[in-house]
Amino acid sequence: MKTKRKIEPYLYLLPALVLLLLFRFIPILMSFAISFFDFGVTNIGKFTGFGHYSRLFADKEFWQSMGNTLWLVLIAVPASIILPLIFAQLLNQVERFKGFFRTIYFMPFVTSLVAVSIVWKIIFSEQAGLANTFLEWLGMKPQLWLAEPKGILPLFLENIGITAPQWMDGWLGGPSLALFSIIIMTVWKSLGYNTIIYLAGLQNISKVYYEAADIDGAGKLRQFFKITVPLISPTTFYVLLMTTIVSFQTFAQIYMMTDKGGPLGTTKLIVYYIYEKGFDKMDMGYASAAAIILFIVILALTLLQRRLEKKVNY
Repeated sequence: MKTKRKIEPYLYLLPALVLLLLFRFIPILMSFAISFFDFGVTNIGKFTGFGHYSRLFADKEFWQSMGNTLWLVLIAVPASIILPLIFAQLLNQVERFKGFFRTIYFMPFVTSLVAVSIVWKIIFSEQAGLANTFLEWLGMKPQLWLAEPKGILPLFLENIGITAPQWMDGWLGGPSLALFSIIIMTVWKSLGYNTIIYLAGLQNISKVYYEAADIDGAGKLRQFFKITVPLISPTTFYVLLMTTIVSFQTFAQIYMMTDKGGPLGTTKLIVYYIYEKGFDKMDMGYASAAAIILFIVILALTLLQRRLEKKVNY
């Protein structure tokens, strides 16, 4: 009877473990093995050792795609934490129609990413897009949006009549306007989900803390930074972890909204780079090597973020 009790928990876990094994662990191991061969769709070529990896690190296109991805992560992740927290804080003050507002906020998340990408591509249209119409209402010059390869920092300086310094010509000039447009759409897509997650965390904070702060004379802003932010840190940690991983895996927006990562490769992210090498050029071994590098980067960042968990207030 004791043996049966010990086996039962593993039997409940078995279906999930089988799915993880088949669709996670085995593909990762296969990708690692394939990265050492000239692997095609129909056959396995010769053993190349670390040839794909050395070729990868010498590829400027690879580094450009990594740089583009880094810009997306550096902008999208903080925005996907700060904006949802603000919206959740405001939504938490609503007494009536709270369920209605939750549904409205959550709708973008459950909408098909492909459909959303098409709609945002129309919004960023150069001729009749809502983005340029809005700029014209504000008395500003229309932008090329998805067709502009210049970085947003030199572009901003040029629009106010200042010549951008030469060091802004490269990666330090910020993401291109085309990539920044993708970032806007990406943040908008995740806004509703993260807002609902934060709202759930806010509603778990006891009102006793705020009542005590009111008695002590603390204002709303001080309460937010001294009570809300520390007590919401477990939710923030979860949002940070998941948003970082999802941001590194961004693909559909690039595939649907840009011309193969254009203009001039400024929107080509690392996952699209892997797709292009693996399925357009049928170089599976090389694409697998790039995928392993991406896996290592995400794993390293995840472990680093796990170290920050010590500062989380549970």
